[in-house]
Amino acid sequence: MAFARSPKVLDMDANLLYFPFPIPSSSRRQPSLFTPFPIPSRRNPFPNPSQPSLFTPFPIKTPFSITNPFDANLLYLPFPSFQLVDRARGAFNGGRTLSVEFRRQQLQQLGKMYRENRQIFLDALVSDLRKPKLEAMMMEVHHLEDDVNFILNRLDKWVRTEEVPSKVPLDKSLIYNEPYGVVLVMGAWNYPLQLTMLPVAGAIAAGNAVVIKPSEVSAATAAAIAKLVPQYLDKECYPVVCGGIPETTELLKERFDYIFYTGSTTVGKIVRDAANKFLTPTTLELGGKSPCYIDNTVDMTTAAKRILWGKLINLGQTCIAPDYILCSKEVQEEFLRTAKEVLREWYGEDARESKDLCRIVATRHVERLASYLDGGKVAIGGKYNVDEKWMEPTVLVDVDEKSKVMTEEIFGPILPIINVKNHVDAIEFINKRERPLALYVFSTKKDRQEMFMRQVPCGGATLNDTIFHVASKTTHTNANKNIPKTTPSLKLTFPFHRFRFPPYTEKGIETLSSLRDKGDGPGLLYYLRITVTHLFSMGLGALILYLVLHYANVRV
Repeated sequence: MAFARSPKVLDMDANLLYFPFPIPSSSRRQPSLFTPFPIPSRRNPFPNPSQPSLFTPFPIKTPFSITNPFDANLLYLPFPSFQLVDRARGAFNGGRTLSVEFRRQQLQQLGKMYRENRQIFLDALVSDLRKPKLEAMMMEVHHLEDDVNFILNRLDKWVRTEEVPSKVPLDKSLIYNEPYGVVLVMGAWNYPLQLTMLPVAGAIAAGNAVVIKPSEVSAATAAAIAKLVPQYLDKECYPVVCGGIPETTELLKERFDYIFYTGSTTVGKIVRDAANKFLTPTTLELGGKSPCYIDNTVDMTTAAKRILWGKLINLGQTCIAPDYILCSKEVQEEFLRTAKEVLREWYGEDARESKDLCRIVATRHVERLASYLDGGKVAIGGKYNVDEKWMEPTVLVDVDEKSKVMTEEIFGPILPIINVKNHVDAIEFINKRERPLALYVFSTKKDRQEMFMRQVPCGGATLNDTIFHVASKTTHTNANKNIPKTTPSLKLTFPFHRFRFPPYTEKGIETLSSLRDKGDGPGLLYYLRITVTHLFSMGLGALILYLVLHYANVRV
């Protein structure tokens, strides 16, 4: 994520403006969290609240205490969006965000917010997605805590002025890492805390002011962010805006220096068009299809567990989840037998009763997923309940390649299987379609792995596992092919591989939460170089002293 104007890429994150104006009930898909109030405009920035309102208040219903920020009365800022953006720009132009000490202090406050309000965020994620505690900690809260530690451990190195070679004799060329200015970060609903706040930390580190717009679909998490961020971070530099389509439309009319959007391609096009007006640099983190190839050389139990884990975390509502499987008919039959056993082991006879599976975020998405079942024959699962926002883990076979389940991003617990003869046919099938967002290859054959890596353009790839390529903090999805290689033997080596699979346990949560970034550190070569330098200096000093004393004795 590039939030600094230099060849160096800085991870950055942002804080958003709370814009508490409701959406007309005729157009909103989700109940409004906010009290009735007319939407302001530049001509009428402070409309009369006594005028008749089209909106009806809709209190948030949650099982949590009134101390939680998403219970009832949310923070109310009486500023329309353009004034909040202007205030953020004024703070940036005044130089408030530029000092390294200010950035460090704000990042420390951000980490403190995550630690002190861990349970509030976990409760919000339960309210929005019924997210299991281990997934919420591993993919959201702990991930953000560790990201702040990662940045703080490297901030001094990132902001350092860099000297580079110059072609002009006796000339000195320097690179200054300079922030863009006022950044807009727009989060997504599937990982509503991580995908909103992860870019915020990097943006702060780069010295930007940030306007934060969480997704209104995950209403409880958006409300928690809106309430807590102003309590810990500078209110003018990092405001939060909440709301739906009308609020977002008004916000995109403002001029930003950088826009970072995560979400659907449809909305991404709207964000792009808004950015074009001012030629604003923009990062669009959109979706796509992520194929998974399996050959007959793998241990199927290990492969099935890793594929199903990657598919079913967040109940499939993950942009880089395995989207469909490519394998031979023989491998398909073995996978189906193994998958049934794994699902029974993880979730019991009735997966709907399992506490280790999320729920679909909205009823309309359950209806959308149900329509995908017509694209093939249900081999596993297939049951759903619209009212409960539930669909059980489902595998389809005999899938029509032109059906919606194969042409649209699934974003749910449906896994189609397409039969191919071999890895060559699989590569040909993938390359006939849009470039994959992620690629997963399960094979012990190095030459086959290499063929996929060389011949399939994609945003990221993981060999013999899923999801792990996004865990790397040194490469970027959609920029270069990032390929962590994971082999079956590693499942007994690292705590993560022992505890990531359901059924989730408290010991697993504690173990995974204890894994922290320790910083780059100087390393063994650094200490070796320092030792050699000191020994050389001592030896040179001793030699000079000997020569001086010897010369003095000769003269005497």
